[in-house]
Amino acid sequence: MCGRTSCHLPRDVLTRACAYRDRQGRQRLPAWRDPEKYCPSYNRSPQSRSPVLLSRLHFDKEADSSERVIAPMRWGLVPSWFKEDDPSKLQFNTTNCRSDTIMEKRSFKVPLGKGRRCVVLADGFYEWQRCQGTNQRQPYFIYFPQIKTEKVSPSSADGTESREKVWDDWRLLTMAGIFDCWEPPEGGEVLYSYTIITVDACKRLSDIHHRMPAILDGDEAVSKWLDFGEVSAQEAMKLIHPTENITFHPVSPVVNNSRNNTPECLAPVDLVVKKEPKPSGSSQKMLQWLATKSPKKEEPKTPQQEESGVPRWSSQFLQHSPLPRKRGGAGLLQRWLKREEEEPAAKRAHSQ
Repeated sequence: MCGRTSCHLPRDVLTRACAYRDRQGRQRLPAWRDPEKYCPSYNRSPQSRSPVLLSRLHFDKEADSSERVIAPMRWGLVPSWFKEDDPSKLQFNTTNCRSDTIMEKRSFKVPLGKGRRCVVLADGFYEWQRCQGTNQRQPYFIYFPQIKTEKVSPSSADGTESREKVWDDWRLLTMAGIFDCWEPPEGGEVLYSYTIITVDACKRLSDIHHRMPAILDGDEAVSKWLDFGEVSAQEAMKLIHPTENITFHPVSPVVNNSRNNTPECLAPVDLVVKKEPKPSGSSQKMLQWLATKSPKKEEPKTPQQEESGVPRWSSQFLQHSPLPRKRGGAGLLQRWLKREEEEPAAKRAHSQ
């Protein structure tokens, strides 16, 4: 299952992180719909609004179905046929949708048949592992392995495909979802909402939980899932399966309370219990890159520049973590975070 995510990037940075190529191969940035409804968060729970990618054709009948839009939507699908005047009166949970029963439930089968497929954007998601012999649960942050890439030079003479459009930072997790549009019976604003499709957990995550989101790994998979104009639902569902291209690290129990919205939610901690799952090799490589990365020295940023910069992860909370830490991959990340704080501070996402 998936019941908590993080998506802390400011709006313009999130846009650049979602750069793509359209059907003609042109570099594009997705447009926004209702951008004022997006609020970055390190600890997003159901009923809140999350950014999702979807085809522009859903809103503009003249658009090419390969064009993309980012729209904040309510997490927890409200079916278009729901007759009550308040979405909170829905009597069943639609936060997640099991892939093996998606065609058996009207709430999910109908929007899927209408091509209402979307991609839920996140830094990663949280999952809780039950600690054997106790009532305690240990939270983990789960995300794509992070690999350093080189920025490319502008490909056009006039520089229209500029460095500003090339993303060389955190790779967003792209989860398959479906959405629906609900109109209040008495009239009012249309509510767009979504659910995350889940599958059996991959081997790497099976010790933490038996389910995981259906993750679309790579732009080709994302494109096929979104392009309902060219790819049928039957073909799109072939993309829904577990992936082993995932990594994780344990985090502080501070994330247990959804009201806590700080970088501490993502920060790695070390566990006392030796038998708990450890971060994978790919995760350690990512942490090593972060630790050895040499940020460029910059002049103090203006408020406008700070707004568009990537938020710095803060280690100011790490000393308060109730779990002890030791040397290792997580320690490398903490040292990188410490060094980041010594640079001119960028605007924190959770303060927006």
